Amino acid sequence: MPPPRLSIVIPAYNESARIEAALASVLACVDARSWDADILVVDDGSTDNTPAIVQQWMASHPRLHLIQNPGNRGKGYSVRNGLLQSSGDIVMFTDADLSAPIEEAERLIAAIDAGADVAIGSRWLDKQKQTVHQPLYRRFFGRCFNWVTRKVMGLPFKDTQCGFKAFKRDAAQTIFRLQTIERWGFDPEILFIARKLKYTIVEVPVTWGHDERSRISYLKDGTQMLKEMGQIRTNSVRGRYDEAIAAMKDTSKMVTAPVERVDHAEAS
Repeated sequence: MPPPRLSIVIPAYNESARIEAALASVLACVDARSWDADILVVDDGSTDNTPAIVQQWMASHPRLHLIQNPGNRGKGYSVRNGLLQSSGDIVMFTDADLSAPIEEAERLIAAIDAGADVAIGSRWLDKQKQTVHQPLYRRFFGRCFNWVTRKVMGLPFKDTQCGFKAFKRDAAQTIFRLQTIERWGFDPEILFIARKLKYTIVEVPVTWGHDERSRISYLKDGTQMLKEMGQIRTNSVRGRYDEAIAAMKDTSKMVTAPVERVDHAEAS
């Protein structure tokens, strides 16, 4: 079969409470809008029945696929695995909580169609689009982190962390092969790499609602993300990204580690 126009990647770790609602919403949106799309759920070593739920849905939804990481590796690793294995002309990822409704993907797609290589959803370009606001402490830490990304990494975006981003497939294949951060701090790195490669990046305001079940800890994970930003700067200063870009003349050795992909015969 020819590749789809759009691939939607959903990273998932212990999402048994939310994954069915997410799949129902995404599949209904794809059908209602007649999108030529497939959906890839990337299971990051869940210890609950998230993979089993996805496999049950796969039995009656041929657009849906499951990729299983070799253990728990982090959101950044999951997104990279999914996007590198996606075949759509446009590839995107969205969080399993669908804080940005999947219908908002139309805004990202429109930005790509208008010439962007990368389109990133933003919660802060138009605050009126926030349907459920974050608690004050989360907003405070989020804005502090964004200020640091601007100062330390030179990223001019209002929102680097929104888990709703789309890419032209060739741009994604290049950017994510250069990614080194595997956990929460991967978003600033992929934007840093995209700017280094001179890709056109467009920030797009999207409707967004905070989910209280978010697992990120602004103290523990925020500290780790600051360390990872330091790692990104160190990589850049030492020329590691430049070396990797030069090495990509031969991309055969710069691929994501093999992962188990469950096919529909196994799921049925």
